[in-house]
Amino acid sequence: MRHPFAFVGLGILFAALWSSASVAAKIGVTVMQPLVLFQFRFFLAAFILLLYSRIFEPWRLPDKKEWIQLAIFGFFNITLYLSLFVLAINEVAAGVGSLSTSMSPLMMAVLGGLFYNKKTNKTQILGLVLGIAGVWVAVIPLLGDNLATIKGITFLFISIMSYSWAALYYSDKTWTLSRYAINGWQVLFGAIFLLPFTMFSSDGNVTLSLTAMFSILWLVIPVSIISVNLWLRMLKIDPVRASFFLFLSPIFGFIFATSILGEPFTLFTLGGLVLVLCGLYLGQK
Repeated sequence: MRHPFAFVGLGILFAALWSSASVAAKIGVTVMQPLVLFQFRFFLAAFILLLYSRIFEPWRLPDKKEWIQLAIFGFFNITLYLSLFVLAINEVAAGVGSLSTSMSPLMMAVLGGLFYNKKTNKTQILGLVLGIAGVWVAVIPLLGDNLATIKGITFLFISIMSYSWAALYYSDKTWTLSRYAINGWQVLFGAIFLLPFTMFSSDGNVTLSLTAMFSILWLVIPVSIISVNLWLRMLKIDPVRASFFLFLSPIFGFIFATSILGEPFTLFTLGGLVLVLCGLYLGQK
């Protein structure tokens, strides 16, 4: 990208849209069963992405190898990650959800060392420890106020591990499909894999209220389509510089959670945020 300020603009826009997912999901699950909400989101997002790719890009179906890669990517990046995330967001404050997802680059550094023979130094491990400690510091007062549960925090950490592994898997493979096609097919696979769990857990009562529709459309267009494609574009330009914009995600997340949902911002929250940001900083060294 020729103009560095354009990259900065993309990064800020990505961080703001990406961090808004926790608030949008938190609003949605108040009027619709969590997995049903995300099932609508995934199928709609996949339809729009693949339709765009079919109309505006050279179209071809993935080959046999790509089908397998897309299925694996979709399972870990969508089915496992977001199903656990939406179950967690039903149990924890939206701000904590944003704070946890910002730890992804730290988790990627550690998992990359374990599974992909990528070099992991002691500073990155220390960064991960600080990040985990920061989340727990932010959560402490929320446990007593019923704004977070141990089960919800556990779901969050497993979901972030799944998302981080999926990102490593994506970066390790050679892709010839466009970003829109990759995103569309992996979301579709994720939605298909999630469907049995949604059907099993649903009570069959589905009401599409205006609030539910707003939540679904926000999660589809600004989050699933715009922010994910911004992220994939930034990763291709400069993955190191791109990862720095994840620092903004917890900040935007708490701004949205406090201003829109009225969630508390305490000294514990500030302390946890500072620890996570310190961890992210160390993870880049």
